[in-house]
Amino acid sequence: MKRFALAATVLLTLTIIISSYKPKTPTHHSLLTTHTDDTIHFPGEKHFKNVQQLTFGGDNAEAYFSFDGKWIIFQRTNPKEGIMCDEMFIGKVPAYGEKFEPRLISSGKGRTTCGSFLKDGKHIIYASTHLGADTCPPVPDRKKYGNKYIWPLYDSYDIFMADLNGKIVKQLTNSKGYDAEATVSPDGKKIIYTSDKDGDIDLYIMDLKTGKEKRVTNTLGYDGGAWFSPDGKKIIWRASRPKTAEEIKEYKDFLAENLVAPTNMEVYIADTDGKNVKQVTNFGNANWAPAYLPDSKRIIFASNHQSKRGFPFNLFLINEDGTGLEKISAEKSFDAFPMFSPDGKKIIFCSNRNNGGTRDTNIFIADWVN
Repeated sequence: MKRFALAATVLLTLTIIISSYKPKTPTHHSLLTTHTDDTIHFPGEKHFKNVQQLTFGGDNAEAYFSFDGKWIIFQRTNPKEGIMCDEMFIGKVPAYGEKFEPRLISSGKGRTTCGSFLKDGKHIIYASTHLGADTCPPVPDRKKYGNKYIWPLYDSYDIFMADLNGKIVKQLTNSKGYDAEATVSPDGKKIIYTSDKDGDIDLYIMDLKTGKEKRVTNTLGYDGGAWFSPDGKKIIWRASRPKTAEEIKEYKDFLAENLVAPTNMEVYIADTDGKNVKQVTNFGNANWAPAYLPDSKRIIFASNHQSKRGFPFNLFLINEDGTGLEKISAEKSFDAFPMFSPDGKKIIFCSNRNNGGTRDTNIFIADWVN
């Protein structure tokens, strides 16, 4: 469909496609109610308390906390507001019942995706296509590919560092091709990101001070949306692994056109050097947007593996060894991009709930109940 980031731009496109499904539940627009008959908190969502909707309208995705848990960064598209493709916004996390007031922090040129705060609390990183053109890059014509769901890998994406006034202070990647989906290590010294610069879609870890980097995946298939575990010892990501001759041909044919079809993905983990790779899920369909809980043991992810028609997407918990699967959201169309606050007390996610039957995807935050 902290990234089906995610990427990410790419990831928001997934939200738009999946969100065409219109829920039949009634809609209400109260920020304060958490009754189980409203559409911001569904029956069975026992891990959520004090659910609050932060955005109203447009497509809002990939909302991630700052290191101190006081701010979030996210990407937003809303043609009604003149935002024709994803732009980067930041906003202070409101107290329960307070209004969320985000502000644009990217330049408004090109398309952006996958924002993260640096540990100093003074800078952010995100990917942008603005060096390729000021305008939004074209969306692939799905009819050309039999209406198959595909993501574009815009080769004009590079990763940039900016201050909190939006001024770009450093360009972190310069390679020809897709560079995006970056997240920051717990010590703030490294980023992990996705690139196709070596002929496949792989993960790279870069030292922010020196610029030195290492490729940490080497298996054919899409590797992306990676995060470090909170203890800094592991990485977690989503991956496709084409196996049959037909699957491999399709994957390579799409890649040659800077495209990927992310309809079959599983969650993987490894040590930060790329060793000891383990496949966590084996459910089929799309299992993605994974992240560790603050204990660095359990995992949260989004999946449509219980869905017959490709949706709904729901949020699930699982242990590293693939045991203990627990469904934690009960929306009937799309819940994804889950992320915990650094102290583990709050969860933020993006959802089609409470959108009045539109295609809008909004950001929700809740207290986490173990």
